[in-house]
Amino acid sequence: MESCASRCNEKFNRDAACQCDRRCPRHGDCCEDYDQLCTVEEDPNEPEPFLELEEETEAPASHLYSAPSSCRDRCQEAFDRHQPCHCDARCPEFGNCCKDFESLCGHEGFSYSSDAITKEELQSVSEKIYRADTNKAQKEDVVINSQNRISPSETRDQVDCCPEPLFTYVNEKLFSKPTYAAFINLLNNYQRATGRGEHFSAQQLAEQDAFLREVMKTAVMKELYAFLHHQNRYSSEQEFVSDLKNMWFGLYSRGNGEEDSSGFEHVFSGEVKKGKVTGFHNWIRFYMQEKEGLVDYYSHIYDGPWDSYPDVLAMQFNWDGYYKEVGSAFIGSSPEFEFALYSLCFIARPGKVCQLSLGGYPLAIQTYTWDKSTYGHGKKYIATAYVVSSTQ
Repeated sequence: MESCASRCNEKFNRDAACQCDRRCPRHGDCCEDYDQLCTVEEDPNEPEPFLELEEETEAPASHLYSAPSSCRDRCQEAFDRHQPCHCDARCPEFGNCCKDFESLCGHEGFSYSSDAITKEELQSVSEKIYRADTNKAQKEDVVINSQNRISPSETRDQVDCCPEPLFTYVNEKLFSKPTYAAFINLLNNYQRATGRGEHFSAQQLAEQDAFLREVMKTAVMKELYAFLHHQNRYSSEQEFVSDLKNMWFGLYSRGNGEEDSSGFEHVFSGEVKKGKVTGFHNWIRFYMQEKEGLVDYYSHIYDGPWDSYPDVLAMQFNWDGYYKEVGSAFIGSSPEFEFALYSLCFIARPGKVCQLSLGGYPLAIQTYTWDKSTYGHGKKYIATAYVVSSTQ
C-alpha cells in the first residue's frame, strides 16, 4: 500500500498509485493515511479556504541549468537579472529575495525586519480601506440572485444549476462615478485569447493614466499610499503611481512570445487560455457581459458573511463558450477598493496568501508574481490576484 509518509502536500504525481497533494480530497484519490498524516488541526481564527490555487499560474520556464535559489554565500552580492531570486540590499523592496534571505542575510545590516509588514498591520489597514470605500454600491443599488450553491467537488461537472441571471438589478448610475467610468473604459481594450499580442493606441494608453489619476483621488487609495509610504515602500506618490502602472498594465507573454497579457487584463477583464477562462474576478465586468448575453451564471460554492457591500461570491460560469470552474469576486465594491486590496497584497505578500480583515471578518487574497520577465530593477509584474478564503 502506498503511503503519504514524507509526501504531504507534494505536487500531483501521475505515476503514484494514490496522491498526497492538497487537492486529493476534492478528486478522491488520496492515499488511505492522508487524513491521519497530512491534515493538521486548523487555527480556528484562520479564514477557511474555499478556493484552491488557480491552475492558471504557470511554473517558470525550466532552465537547462539550475540557477541558485538560495542566498548561501550570496549576501549583498550585486543585482544580477539572470538569477531567479536575489540577495542584494534592495531585494526586500522589490519583493524578489530568495526565501532564505532573511535568515542568512538579515544580520548583515539590512533593514528588512524593521520594514516587514505584519499580519496585524495588514488587517488594520484593510479595515481602514474598507471604511474609506464611499463609492461602493449601497444595498438597493445591486440585487443579486445567487440561486443554487453546489459543493466544491461538483465544480468540474459544468452543470448549469441556475436558470436565472446572477444580477437581477444594478443601478447603472454607479457607472457614471469617475472611477467606475474610467475602469469601464479599460475593459474593451483587450483581446481575451492569450497568444495574441496586445497593441494599445494612444487613446487606450491615456485611459490607463486616467484610471490611475481617478483612483488616486479617492480616500481608499490615499489610505493605501499613506500606509505604504509609512512602511518605507515608496518615497513619493509619483513613484507609487509609476509602480502601479508597471505592475498592473505592463505587458508580458503568456503564450507564443507575444506581449499578450497584463495583471489588469487577467484579473479584471479575463482571459481564455487552453480552452479555459482564466482570471476574470470582477463583478462589473461580469454584470456587463451577462447583460450582453455573453456570460451564463451556473452556480456558486461560497457566499460571504457580509450583509452589505462589498460582499464575496465564488462562482461557476460560462463565458461565451468557455467555462470557469471557480471564479471569486467582490460584489458591489468600487474599482478602487479591489485595486487597492490586490495591490496591497501584491506589494506586502507577493506570491503568498495575504490575510486581511473587512468589517470584522477575516478575508485572504492570493497573489502570484509573473516570473518570466521583469521591469525596473528586477521588479515583478502581477500574474494574478484573487480572493481565496473568508469565514465559512
